[in-house]
Amino acid sequence: MSRMRRKKLSRRDLLAAGGALTAGGALAVTASPAAAAPGRGHARVRTGFERLAADGYALLAGERVGVVTNPTGIAPDARHLVDVMHADERVDLVAVFGPEHGFRGTAQAGGSEGRYDDPATGLPVYDTYLKSGRPLADVFTASGVDTIVFDIQDAGARFYTYIWTLYDCMVAAELAGKRFVVLDRPNPVSGRAALGPVLDRAFATFVGREPIAQAHGMTVAELALLFNAEFLARPVELETVRMTGWRRADFFDATGLPWVPPSPNMPTPETALVYSGTCLFEGTNLSEGRGTTRPFELLGAEGVDRRWAEAANALELPGVRFREAYFAPTFSKFQGRTVGGVQLHVHDRETFDPVRTGIALLVTARASWPGFAWRPDHWIDKLTGSSRVRTLIDAGADTDETVAAWTDDLAAFRAVRREHLLYR
Repeated sequence: MSRMRRKKLSRRDLLAAGGALTAGGALAVTASPAAAAPGRGHARVRTGFERLAADGYALLAGERVGVVTNPTGIAPDARHLVDVMHADERVDLVAVFGPEHGFRGTAQAGGSEGRYDDPATGLPVYDTYLKSGRPLADVFTASGVDTIVFDIQDAGARFYTYIWTLYDCMVAAELAGKRFVVLDRPNPVSGRAALGPVLDRAFATFVGREPIAQAHGMTVAELALLFNAEFLARPVELETVRMTGWRRADFFDATGLPWVPPSPNMPTPETALVYSGTCLFEGTNLSEGRGTTRPFELLGAEGVDRRWAEAANALELPGVRFREAYFAPTFSKFQGRTVGGVQLHVHDRETFDPVRTGIALLVTARASWPGFAWRPDHWIDKLTGSSRVRTLIDAGADTDETVAAWTDDLAAFRAVRREHLLYR
């Protein structure tokens, strides 16, 4: 197991490790995260950004700062952190870097906002989408920043691209000789467990660069620590500012934080709850619910009837039921046409397994609808991280047989993951 070199604890280290500020501005180390974190109904979680600001931005003192963020990077009063930092003379904020969907979040899936000057602050906004390695390092160099700060709300799935924006920016920051700071936010679907198949590097793309599980069960700061120690050829100078008040068992509604859709088709925390399983339908000819008010909760296609919902319910999957549903997407697959399918209703999120459910829905869709087909580009292999799920289902494997195929890989990833967890 890779280990970062031990060093004497500094003010920065203490803040990253869960320190708190005294009235006089000095840092005081709190009790362990498990002891300090209250339960449901407690005061809300304090994000990494909130704790950075409470410390007077000491971690950024004397540095020219650039921020990788999107609409989810907000302060407790719902103002965007770029607006807050730009107005604060203690921070020398000189650049913003936008991921997929853009800094202000106006672009749909597979799009970005390009290079422009932000009308609200006048700051230059650089586009990171589909940039990596030396080209992205050159963007950081051209921006004139010394430190790059990352603050984006994740959704908990390997194929949600913001975590690979994090990865690519860490690689590029090291190439450009920049310091990298990650401000932590909750995993909205809890951090209890890693689930699903682990990526085979032969299938690496922007929806999965490295071998992590399909539902990783980590926060972005934890992922940054894992990336730096396990996957980066040359570790970046990394610092993390962790949350307080968050426990691994917490879902987003226990945090007391406002939900900001991290992308146009992630409107609610309930969307995130099912996403790591039902996004697999992007790799099929069925609609994954884009263009509806319930993306990833509604699935369907022309010609699908109630037999699919009946077959799915017959499996008695833990924590979820399936309703026969009909809908007409306003964009994406089947735009303006009425399709039949299912709507997922999660009634017990503690027992619900989104990845197993997604596999079960693929198996039952293929069995109950003669028109079922994979996308011709085998996108399903990129989403699941190998060709194994597709070939097993095509060979007639059921849900249990398909899920069993990744057991050993998942156990190995869980052991690595455990070394980089910050919260109990």
